[in-house]
Amino acid sequence: MYHTALRILGNTADAEDILQEAFIDAFRNLDRFGGKSTFGAWLKQIVIYKSINQLKKKKLVLVEAPQDWEEEDPAASDREDVDALQVHRIKEAMQRLSDGFRTVLSLYLFEGYDHEEIAGIMGVTHATVRTQYMRGKKRLLQIIGEGGTT
Repeated sequence: MYHTALRILGNTADAEDILQEAFIDAFRNLDRFGGKSTFGAWLKQIVIYKSINQLKKKKLVLVEAPQDWEEEDPAASDREDVDALQVHRIKEAMQRLSDGFRTVLSLYLFEGYDHEEIAGIMGVTHATVRTQYMRGKKRLLQIIGEGGTT
């Protein structure tokens, strides 16, 4: 849970705070846990929502898709790109991304959410998520290509 918050927030202090708040919220709302998923999945969803809300408080900037924008098929190359790079290098490079790019990429690549789910979680359009994903992925590959990890 900590690593999920850290990947989204990019800051250890914020991730620790969010994790504490998530556990408190989960404890206070145990009666709302319906058992439709595992407790861990339910808690992870709380951590993700709280992390995104924290970013929104800090004015998370998402790039809207132009109306004439056409999406390339990301599914064809996504897994090949991720498999070709070492995961630790990706995580290090992601710390250099903007909050919007880092959040979308973290939810998609590390947490396994699809674009529709991310749009719902973040309260934005599917096109906005796709735009953030494509631009974030491009920027991430640039950072890695430049050897820009720490």
